[in-house]
Amino acid sequence: MAFILADNITSPLGMTTEENYLAVKAGQSALRRYDGQWGLPEPFCASLFTDEQNRAMMLPGLTRFESLVVGSVRRALQQTDIDVASPRTIFILSTTKANIELLLDNKTECVHDELSPADAAQHIASVFGFTTEPVVVCNACISGVAALILAQRILDNGCYDHAVVCGADVQNRFTVSGFQSLKAVSDSDCRPFDMERTGLNLGEAAATVIMARHPSLPSRGTDSCPQSMRCWCIESGTIRNDAFHISSPSKNADGACLALNAIGAQGSASDMAFVNAHGTATMFNDQMESVAIERAGLAGVPVNGLKGYYGHTLGAAGVLETVLSIAAAAEGIVLATRGFAERGVSGKIRVTTSNEGTEKTSFVKMISGFGGGNAAVVVRGMGPMGLIRPMRPMGLMSPMRPISPMSPISPIRPMSPAHRVSITPTAITIDGESRTVPASLTAIYKEYVGDYPKFYKMDPLSQLGFLAAELLLEAENREPSSGGHFGRFAEREDRAVVLFNRSSSVAADMKYMETIADADNFFPSPSVFVYTLPNIVTGEIAMRNHYHGETSFYVLPRRDEHVMDMIIKATLTDKTTKSVIAGWVDYSGDGDYEADIAIVCKI
Repeated sequence: MAFILADNITSPLGMTTEENYLAVKAGQSALRRYDGQWGLPEPFCASLFTDEQNRAMMLPGLTRFESLVVGSVRRALQQTDIDVASPRTIFILSTTKANIELLLDNKTECVHDELSPADAAQHIASVFGFTTEPVVVCNACISGVAALILAQRILDNGCYDHAVVCGADVQNRFTVSGFQSLKAVSDSDCRPFDMERTGLNLGEAAATVIMARHPSLPSRGTDSCPQSMRCWCIESGTIRNDAFHISSPSKNADGACLALNAIGAQGSASDMAFVNAHGTATMFNDQMESVAIERAGLAGVPVNGLKGYYGHTLGAAGVLETVLSIAAAAEGIVLATRGFAERGVSGKIRVTTSNEGTEKTSFVKMISGFGGGNAAVVVRGMGPMGLIRPMRPMGLMSPMRPISPMSPISPIRPMSPAHRVSITPTAITIDGESRTVPASLTAIYKEYVGDYPKFYKMDPLSQLGFLAAELLLEAENREPSSGGHFGRFAEREDRAVVLFNRSSSVAADMKYMETIADADNFFPSPSVFVYTLPNIVTGEIAMRNHYHGETSFYVLPRRDEHVMDMIIKATLTDKTTKSVIAGWVDYSGDGDYEADIAIVCKI
């Protein structure tokens, strides 16, 4: 488990966790209807910062997105005395589109650098003086929870002593038009799980948590925080894939149910104060979540969703909603689901309609997203001797002091590469053997695969990763002993797909931008928009091969084998995971791409 030392939420509802929590507890919402915003032809409802708030947050030399993150991280760091310059401290950024506004501003000359989320992470890290390489979790809507899981794993494994995790996204013409093209956006306040729900709202926010390998208490007591206060921890977390569709959840809730089962949710149901669901208010997501909650044995646990206060804040959602849920559980409250009146899902779940009291101090945060990803964490309030006791809301903490020695380092299991494939414009190498290089990715597909027409719908990044995985798995298939008792297309949960790159989804971003750049020729394409998330390639591989294990995508400032090794090893600490398809898959443009992936197995 990893312990939470401090936090912050920065949103249109307030600049601190306390301001946000009190507003939500009082039923306030930042959602507003916008007509003609950014020249979009359709109205939408969203939670956006005002012009005055944006001006107050802007910092010299930084973008709006970067300024938002810096402000949130700074307010969280002010509650602690951790050393950000220490090689034992890491910065993890969770985001879906980061500085995509630069592309909207026609700064195309900077696209290969400034448009990358890794570049934004480096700018932010340099403001604070972090000396370690930042890691960007770019895993669609589950990014925030995935970032918490990554931090928990690498802290548990002794790789670092502290992790600063921030989830953030800002809204703009690019993101809103994309969700509108999917017919997923409502022009009125969203209604999670409700019979009359008509779609999601979008929102912008940043949320930060500072995590540590050991628990801490405030260095002095206050009226609201006596010396006996307890600490909060991320006890466990997991990620599972539906292997069903890249933009629609499994009707049977397979991935979400697997994630809940993997964290032992059913066995802990009697201890749970509530389940904080994703609750986007879209028809299929809410239905899927209700089925997963019931199937996982949590039908008797109160369920709430917080999108009615903020909308869907994308990369911030998982962190923001976890922090708010901690604040509520600390005060003994299960927050109301704003917008919900009558259950409109088949799963027999009990959705909160008003704030409720609770004496329990643990909860489940669950989330799902494009690419088939589903994630869940158990968050628990603990006393000095491991007893579960009530706590106060976070976000107003004094400088920290440790209350117990560091827990023993959990050893990272060793790993062994089984097979390896590399694809560049000039070479294809399979387990060290060079092959003929066709003239294009399509030509590679025709020569080496040829039986999966969906390939033609993919963006180039997904095509590249898909082709590398096909060659890799065919190499494994020729040596049955390396693949165990599983066949090529057998359903399995024990294999993960973890990929890295530098350019994120830049090629797809540019292509989608062409569909919305001209107001007189405005045709946002849903089939193009969905591929502007780099993690879609992991979903394509999972869907093709029926993998229900973890799928994750990370964007790094450079190809850093040490960081990649650390994350792959951390992935293998998942009890179910026995092997990982892992490596570098980067596509910047025609003639500028590289895939270098391997099957890595637990020893």
